[in-house]
Amino acid sequence: MTEIHLSEEQKEFVDDLVTNGVYRNTDEVVGAALRLLGSDEGKVVELHRLIREGLDDVEAGRVVSFDSADNLTAYVLGMAEERNNAVAPSRGLPAGAGRSSRGL
Repeated sequence: MTEIHLSEEQKEFVDDLVTNGVYRNTDEVVGAALRLLGSDEGKVVELHRLIREGLDDVEAGRVVSFDSADNLTAYVLGMAEERNNAVAPSRGLPAGAGRSSRGL
């Protein structure tokens, strides 16, 4: 059998899945994880992770607000241009954009 090294957090996660009856044993957890990596379901899991990351950003006030669609478009196009030119993103925001800490 292949030896797998997990962090304490990962071990606790696996143990919780088994304890709560989601999987019968650690082997089933690992098998499910491997299937997810190569499946559409894995893409859904990753999407959920990214959504959670975005919600965490909103809760922490790491958001940008715009007063018009034109300002949003200018911001996105500027980010794309910077990325295409391999330039570090600027700290400045376009006119009409501002940081907000309010919830959505």
